Amino acid sequence: MTKQKELSDLFLDTLKDIYFAEKKILSALPKMAKAAQSPKLKAAFEKHHAETDGQVDRLEKIFELIDETPRGKTCDAIMGILDEGKEVMDEYKGMPALDAGLLAAAQAVEHYEISRYGTLKCWATELGYADAVKLIDATLKEEKNTDSSLSQLAEAEVNIHAETAQAA
Repeated sequence: MTKQKELSDLFLDTLKDIYFAEKKILSALPKMAKAAQSPKLKAAFEKHHAETDGQVDRLEKIFELIDETPRGKTCDAIMGILDEGKEVMDEYKGMPALDAGLLAAAQAVEHYEISRYGTLKCWATELGYADAVKLIDATLKEEKNTDSSLSQLAEAEVNIHAETAQAA
């Protein structure tokens, strides 16, 4: 007979999922920064890499708070999103639209993370994990700020460059 699964089990599974995702994102960001043509986009990827390092540390603290070992669980969603980013890097290398594609791929990652952290924050609140809520909220704010910065960069520079380069 299988054990009855509860919200705490779902919380742990989702925590493992985002832990795996953040580790994969850590290895993808330097490649994206290297591929970026815009110095501002390259800097944004490098800044987010440093933030992601801190986010992994926070996740490890959350595992500790709930007496679990930090362990990832394969996240097919992030693997698919990162594969799309690799595809953009390959298919648009040296092209005017490369940065627009990289930025879009990065925002897909951000939106996934925002969704996951929002859910984890809600569940942590429900489960009474007050210290975890604070840690998750700090990461959630960073992810939302990164998404907003990427949107501004897209609208002010990257998408315009991709469009005007094609028109020229």
